[in-house]
Amino acid sequence: MSDPAPPAPAAPAADAAPAGERRSPAHPPGLLAQVAALPALPGVYRYFDAQDQVLYVGKARNLKKRVSSYFQKNHGGTRIGHMVGKIARLETTVVRSEAEALILENNLIKQLAPKYNILFRDDKSYPYLKLTGAARAARTFTTATKADGGPQPPAPEDFARMQYYRGAVDRRHRYFGPYPSAWAVKETIQLLQKVFRLRTCEDTVFANRTRPCLLYQIKRCSGPCVRAIDAAGYAADVAHAEQFLRGETQSLLQTLEQRMMAHAERLEFEQAAAIRNQMEALSRVLHQQAVEVGSEADVDILAVKVQGGRACVNLAMVRGGRHLGDRAYLPTQIEDASALRAQDVENGLQAFDTVEAQVLDAFIAQHYLGVPAPAQLITSAPVSRTLLQALSDKEETRISATHAPRGQRRVWLEMAEQNAALQLARLLAEEGSQQARTRALAEALALPADRPEDLDALRIECFDISHTAGEATQASCVVFQHHRMQGGEYRRFKIEGITGGDDYAAMRQALTRRYGKLAEALRASEPQEAEAARARLPDLVLIDGGKGQVAVAREVFTQLGLDLSRIVGVEKGEGRKVGLEELVFADGREKVYLGRDSAALMLVAQIRDEAHRFAITGMRAARAKVRVGGSRLEDIAGIGPKKRARLLQRFGGVRGVEAASVQDLASVEGISRALAEEIYRALH
Repeated sequence: MSDPAPPAPAAPAADAAPAGERRSPAHPPGLLAQVAALPALPGVYRYFDAQDQVLYVGKARNLKKRVSSYFQKNHGGTRIGHMVGKIARLETTVVRSEAEALILENNLIKQLAPKYNILFRDDKSYPYLKLTGAARAARTFTTATKADGGPQPPAPEDFARMQYYRGAVDRRHRYFGPYPSAWAVKETIQLLQKVFRLRTCEDTVFANRTRPCLLYQIKRCSGPCVRAIDAAGYAADVAHAEQFLRGETQSLLQTLEQRMMAHAERLEFEQAAAIRNQMEALSRVLHQQAVEVGSEADVDILAVKVQGGRACVNLAMVRGGRHLGDRAYLPTQIEDASALRAQDVENGLQAFDTVEAQVLDAFIAQHYLGVPAPAQLITSAPVSRTLLQALSDKEETRISATHAPRGQRRVWLEMAEQNAALQLARLLAEEGSQQARTRALAEALALPADRPEDLDALRIECFDISHTAGEATQASCVVFQHHRMQGGEYRRFKIEGITGGDDYAAMRQALTRRYGKLAEALRASEPQEAEAARARLPDLVLIDGGKGQVAVAREVFTQLGLDLSRIVGVEKGEGRKVGLEELVFADGREKVYLGRDSAALMLVAQIRDEAHRFAITGMRAARAKVRVGGSRLEDIAGIGPKKRARLLQRFGGVRGVEAASVQDLASVEGISRALAEEIYRALH
């Protein structure tokens, strides 16, 4: 709104707060007026705080009723009270139906990652089994001939290749999956090699092959590259493999038996024996399957377990009648989302019967928006009809869910429930151990962590420097908070303008770049800006190094006006042995040895080792880029692979190219004067 809104009018009787309750205080009048003016239509709402960070994304069959329920009473110091107290702005989107609201809600959750929603990691890396050119291989082929009358070498595109694949799908090829793991795809490929002997080689290898490879010798490939099988026979094997992947095993066995008998009647005993062997191999594969799926083809089994404020969703996949294994998903922010569910129950609004149902609904909505959903879901809790309708509309086929299965499907669900319980128990044990380490470090260093929420919010940043003889110097900054490493907040600093190998100068540059702007914000006259900067400042800054590195950090923090007590150096012990490290303080305190078996030292070593790993990987990537010419030459218009290779060969590497003059560059074959000037400008 461009102009301040008038004070909120009295809400209608249907939305009035019950007697004895008070509306949540400290909300802008314009916000309350906006809430009172909401329509009684389906839609999605978003809450934002004063820093314009999204707090919560929700859907509603009736926007007015749902949103008004948050502002009709004082929630006190509860979790929902903390959230409502932070709301400074509201956005809503009206849609046509509750199903549309659900889809929009979960798209926004995945995009915005709100603090009070249940969040699952957005895993887009599901692997598939890919058959290249499968549609082409199914056609009728004619044998081409060369101009001299000899047979034309087989074309790779005429013989489908099966391969492990991740990424976007292409309609020119066939994809089967998704599979829960890379192992499941590779095992399936091995089975198809044994039974149908399809090729897995690259097209370039196929096109240049003159003798059969080892896979042909051990009967894992039918040798189409050397015409050991014709195109029609290979296409039939491809079609049979597709039947197997779709779970049409009985139909496939009948087809193979008919082909075998037809060859036998024509006295083609070698061909009949080959099909017999194929049927035997296929029967062995089917017999080895641990799960008998009957008439089911594609099924997902979903089991959820909630305990100790954490949850686990175990997803088991059956594809083409084969059980492919399972994968565990561990969402975050369960307690906050559960508090909001309780609010809906209290206000008589439609809500989930249990926390398990709420978690399962969130997983299904977030997960299947990105990957195809099978026609049948078996779940440990009921799934909302709205969600199933939304999935059915997306897949353009009916999606059903069963939460009280019988027979074999009950066995599947019990297996998934057991795996979910085991994964959650392991997670809670690890988190309990990690929380104990965080508490031990806070006590050892007298950090402010009197309350559990203080311990959870404790933020530690650790710096390390990595280079090879002064080349490609990189500084890393890793972050530990909420009892775990926060990979999304890691930072690398490319160190420039220093003498190669000067670790002190590199550390000074990294610390200045990391905390310079924060220090400026702390000195700002605007209270909100200063408060936001204070919240981003770590409670502890670990430096991988001893007195010298700590002295550099002390200089930087003194210049920036930051608290020296935050700086702690991790000094190698005698003989640089693990477990003998000592902590060095920038504020003058004596060095501290925590002890080899100290939980606090274990946490320090974990964070330090992660900083070291992150720095080394960045340094190696930068060094490799320099040594192969990097992307700088490739990014110059007019420089292709041949010209780049000539430049690197002539000047001995990218540094030599950078040091060359325009005249030297123009002396290289294929490099004109204008292009030499362009190269010189790009590299300088």
